[in-house]
Amino acid sequence: MQSEKDFLENYDITAFERPSVTTDIVCFRIQNSTKENYRKNPGKKLTILLIQRKEHPFMDAWALPGGFLQPNETIEQCAMREISEETGITPVSIMPVCTFSEPGRDPRGWIISNAFASILGEDSAQPVGGDDAKDAKWFEINFEQNGSAECILELTHSDITLRSVLEETKTRFGIAQFAIKEGGTLAFDHARIIATTLSVLREKAKHFEYIFDFLPETFTLNALQKVQETIMDIEVLPANFRRKVAPFVAQTDDFTQGDGHRPAQLYKRNTQQ
Repeated sequence: MQSEKDFLENYDITAFERPSVTTDIVCFRIQNSTKENYRKNPGKKLTILLIQRKEHPFMDAWALPGGFLQPNETIEQCAMREISEETGITPVSIMPVCTFSEPGRDPRGWIISNAFASILGEDSAQPVGGDDAKDAKWFEINFEQNGSAECILELTHSDITLRSVLEETKTRFGIAQFAIKEGGTLAFDHARIIATTLSVLREKAKHFEYIFDFLPETFTLNALQKVQETIMDIEVLPANFRRKVAPFVAQTDDFTQGDGHRPAQLYKRNTQQ
């Protein structure tokens, strides 16, 4: 009988066609809107980091940061390297979301993408396009899921608007599946990747998962509520929010300072929960 050593020495790895493997990174950040009145809490907006492609295909189109897996690196290392090279930003951590392997998703050939999500604080560095990215910018997100199958994804930065129409087809293992009806000017199937990742984040935010990553170590309950509302695109009654969030936070002895109005108690994440 042939030994495993002999089998491996004679194994022809080229006997089967192999796809190329890429990563795409969906990087979110919550920004404060302009604070017009010190007595009012500033509004918040959810933003996403996009790059403008320098090369074909989809030259000049906006896309997620990402690229091809290199020899001797993991998928996670590839994702961290690509976002750093293309935007100048290196996240603290990234979370795997989903694998996109549909035939024809990339005009260059058989290419499988592994999508990752990251959350950055508002004080993160400004992106700068590098490597094969001509530019990199934060785009404000408006993603409408109104209970119907059709969803609208709109991304805006200054006078740039990227609009895509998607159809929610099904949910598998808690992850919504989408088909692109109109891709707009987003490259590849990135509208679908963004919609999938945002729907995952919204589902997690219901149970206060991940939303603390948008905030500094200490925060007000109002700031935490604004983060949840911004991600989920809803409004929550303050009393209901405080009741539900109570097990997830711990009160500190500190208060806000220098905001021009009554100091607010600061909280931190309850790591014992």
